[in-house]
Amino acid sequence: MKNTLIIIFAIFVLMQAIQVEYSNPQTDANLEMKMPENIHQIFKKSCYDCHSNEVILPWYSNIAPVSWMVSKHIDNGRQTLNFSIWETYTPEEKEKKLKEVFRTVYAAMPLPAYMWMHEEAQLSKEERATVREWIGYSK
Repeated sequence: MKNTLIIIFAIFVLMQAIQVEYSNPQTDANLEMKMPENIHQIFKKSCYDCHSNEVILPWYSNIAPVSWMVSKHIDNGRQTLNFSIWETYTPEEKEKKLKEVFRTVYAAMPLPAYMWMHEEAQLSKEERATVREWIGYSK
């Protein structure tokens, strides 16, 4: 049992050598999605850590293998939707992404794995309704 624990610990220590470099790319503020302040605050609280170039990395994002998962979530989130580069999307892409936000704001976002460490990002029913109403109005 002792040898097993030593091996597990050694593997964990070695995993720390495989670090991911992560930074927020510089972007032009003019490219950010234009939205009312109340919507911006909702998105900033619950979405920007994966869907913008304004990610605030938590302390555990420096510990492998969690760092690998955080990096992958951010990369996937930015590929799906990046509020920081909204104006680079075509009108068709914008429409598609808004429909996806409209759908996922109730069903899937924020991700449960994110919510486990970020309870403050939980969207209330009222916030979800506000976002959906704004998207419905803004189309």
